[in-house]
Amino acid sequence: MQRKRYAPGRTGSTARTAVALALGLGLGAGLTACSAGTPADKVAVDAKAGQAAAPVAPPGRYRTLFEACGAVPPATLKDLLPGAAALPDAERDKAYRGVAAVTYDTDRRVGCAWKADTPETSHRLSLDIERVVSYDAAVSDDDRAQEVYVRKQLAAGIPVPATPPTATGTPTAPATGTPSATGKPATGAVALAGKAPSAGTPATSAPAGTPTGAPTSSSAPGAGSTSTGLEPRVLEGLGDVAYLDDVLSTVGANSHQRAVSVVFRTSNVIVTVWYREQTTGSIEAPDSAELQEKARNLARQLAERLEE
Repeated sequence: MQRKRYAPGRTGSTARTAVALALGLGLGAGLTACSAGTPADKVAVDAKAGQAAAPVAPPGRYRTLFEACGAVPPATLKDLLPGAAALPDAERDKAYRGVAAVTYDTDRRVGCAWKADTPETSHRLSLDIERVVSYDAAVSDDDRAQEVYVRKQLAAGIPVPATPPTATGTPTAPATGTPSATGKPATGAVALAGKAPSAGTPATSAPAGTPTGAPTSSSAPGAGSTSTGLEPRVLEGLGDVAYLDDVLSTVGANSHQRAVSVVFRTSNVIVTVWYREQTTGSIEAPDSAELQEKARNLARQLAERLEE
């Protein structure tokens, strides 16, 4: 019988081919498995990317402040500081220029103080302008400013209206603290302020020119006395919200001192006008109506300046 000739290379080649095919099939299966798993991972990543980000509260309307000493018109200064007219030219010009408050950031806070004295009376005027910024992304600058404003009002002993009406007659949501269209703080303004300090505990430093240890205002309007319309009160039509404080005190034996403060908020800016008159050797106290009107007039001018 004739035998087939042995060919040693054929068997090895066949084996190598078989191994290559097996490896290829295994690699292909592995790739197929990876490809099959990719969509699930991608879906997971896309799901995370699609999550809604936390809402960011809007910034305040104001980013800078105007210069305080130049904010009061000359005619207004002459009316507020009647004693300056009798001073020598150099002293009169100095009195009208005022003294700027020391601040570290004039885009956040500015102030100025003026004074003029005569033998019978002395007048002091100070202006404090603060731009409030919220560093909480969930709280707007306006809401943070409302918190600061409410603390000031409560410290002056002037109650915050609990349920002021809005333009539609529906109470404002208590969580916002946004003032209503009437100009009064909205419902929940106290809640925005957190734990309100007791009366007489100011939340912020007094405006430039305010004497240390100045007496606080009397009790709330209408408490045990007949209302005259000149008591410390909430003001309408000035900024978003506003109030007026009036304090009368005795200095020495025959001197009287009356200090009137008008504080208002427009968006994220809080303005404080402080005006004081002191009489010397007179039994008559400074006229409340006159001082209030002068302070309110200056506050209105500053509110209009903020609207420019």
